[in-house]
Amino acid sequence: MKKTITSAAVLSLLASTALAADKTVTIASWGGSYQEAQSKALFEPAAAATGFEVKQETYGGMSDVRLQVNTGQVSFDIVVSGTGSAARAAEEGLLEKLDYSVIDVSNFMPGSYSDYCVGGDAFSVVFAYNTETYGDNGPKTWADFFDTEAFPGSRSYRGKVSGALEPALLADGVAKEDVYTVLDSEEGIERAINKIRELKPNISVFWSSGAQHAQLMKDGEVDMSSGWNGRFDNAQKDGGKLNFTFDGALMDFDCFAVPKGAPNKEAAMEFLAEISKAEYQDDLPTYIMYGPPNLLAYETGTITPEVAALLPSAPDNAANQLLIQTEWYEKWETIAEEMYQEMLTE
Repeated sequence: MKKTITSAAVLSLLASTALAADKTVTIASWGGSYQEAQSKALFEPAAAATGFEVKQETYGGMSDVRLQVNTGQVSFDIVVSGTGSAARAAEEGLLEKLDYSVIDVSNFMPGSYSDYCVGGDAFSVVFAYNTETYGDNGPKTWADFFDTEAFPGSRSYRGKVSGALEPALLADGVAKEDVYTVLDSEEGIERAINKIRELKPNISVFWSSGAQHAQLMKDGEVDMSSGWNGRFDNAQKDGGKLNFTFDGALMDFDCFAVPKGAPNKEAAMEFLAEISKAEYQDDLPTYIMYGPPNLLAYETGTITPEVAALLPSAPDNAANQLLIQTEWYEKWETIAEEMYQEMLTE
């Protein structure tokens, strides 16, 4: 007997289709090759699978969210943030608490999500070195980076305190597990700054962006630089004579947050649940070499062992890194930044 579709079923189908079409989220990220990678790996495929309409914008960070929330004119549903910035924004009351009954983080790396921000990618603060300058005997540790006698040459280092103090303490002989204990005082912060102060005569540039530090290394303007692994990887692929290691690196996460008063809050939670799935996150390294926080992404077969060896969140690489503690940044960043900037202007 031939089956017929009743008018009620047709109306139900049309209604569900319309409901999906009505779901719109506006996502703000940082632009450039990073947002392009997010778009291709996460946003566009998830929109196609769910029927969501996804609008993308670029923004300047949590200062833009603060302005929207304080004026009551919130237009962003989801924003990309560093974990530290998200933690401080949450303290200010600028973010919605995420609904983890909707967003599944059961297979996410420890430290890659919080009440207010869920991991989108893992990246590492590493140092890169010029392979033409140092050949096969390049620096292997942060202590080597700070050792200008054994490894003479020009350096570039971050011009903000985030990710700057931890390497200095590692170079000064502090064990990985003790770094944040030492930094939990003004004396410890000063110890790290003094280490950077010693290196300062050899620092040609205090960089302010990923594009800048990658270009410095690609062009051979400095012999070593701290920076982000994905940017260095791209510079290497573009012909830069450089290399880097994850040993002793600092692992951090970019994450997704929902601004307080987001116009499509429930839709935002649903969309975050979708892009948190392994089948999307395993595509991210196709476009930029940042690792998936969802460890199931390493089991889908999309990420080859060769690619995994270059990703921060791959288990073998993660084991050798220091996980950045957002709690320290919540407590100390403002004070540490003032101290750091004072050293820079000496």
